[in-house]
Amino acid sequence: MAEIIQKDGTWTFDGDTVRIVPGRDKGVGLLRQHLGEVVVPLRAIGGISYEPGRKAGRLRLRLRDGADPLVQVTGGRLPEASDPYRLSVESDRSGVAEYFVDEVRNALLLDQVDPGPCDAYLMPGPPVPLSFGAGDATASFDGDRVVLDWNWTTEEAKRSGGPCEFRVADVRTVDWSPSKGLDNGWLRFTLEGAPPASAPKYDRCTVELFGFKKDPLMALVAAAVAVRMPHPAAPAPEPARPLPLADAAPALAGEPADHDTLLRRLREVGELHQSGILTADEFSAAKAAILGRF
Repeated sequence: MAEIIQKDGTWTFDGDTVRIVPGRDKGVGLLRQHLGEVVVPLRAIGGISYEPGRKAGRLRLRLRDGADPLVQVTGGRLPEASDPYRLSVESDRSGVAEYFVDEVRNALLLDQVDPGPCDAYLMPGPPVPLSFGAGDATASFDGDRVVLDWNWTTEEAKRSGGPCEFRVADVRTVDWSPSKGLDNGWLRFTLEGAPPASAPKYDRCTVELFGFKKDPLMALVAAAVAVRMPHPAAPAPEPARPLPLADAAPALAGEPADHDTLLRRLREVGELHQSGILTADEFSAAKAAILGRF
């Protein structure tokens, strides 16, 4: 087993998982403190590196694209103090850090872990329920329902309708972005069938973030919602293939078996056969099923 203990946190590797426990140093961000211990399975790891520095080095764990909903929604935009996959390493512990890197890399090679992107989440996301106040709202999520409760900083036009509440099943996209320069950040939800989003200041499905210490906590809400949504890289479901009418014949039981219905059904299966949807055998079976009812 490999282990490295620093003020910033403790990383442990047992051959199958990397366990990351945040430290209690004042430099550890609120996101890492609230997230707590993170358990990363080997198959979710895309790579690991150690970058030496004059005063302190940096241990970095790179997850496979799409493996972790937190990484997915933040897109590398988390401040370093909030990133659970970075560890500040004192210069006199560089040898331990390099040994840790070698152990993880060897395990990745032995297990032939694919470093490429995933089409399903391999990390569970933050535990729920969650409730954090930052920017112009408090965002709460219980695993099914999101509630955005506005505060005194919220624009009146946005606040006048009361809290915004919706179910995760109605969410089409979720995105978190930090403030940058003079531009505020946001936690934005796009709902199915909703019109294009307006500016965060006025959008009732968006929390506007002002660049304060608690802003990264909203990324935890975003990740908890994202992990319960379809994975963005998941294969698109195949279109439903029409059943051969031999199998669908019971569904026609309520239709009158008149001459017009017969001709319409025969024309439909003929078109399906010509377009390649029905094979020759399926077409024959479907035609026989229709004729058998006349």
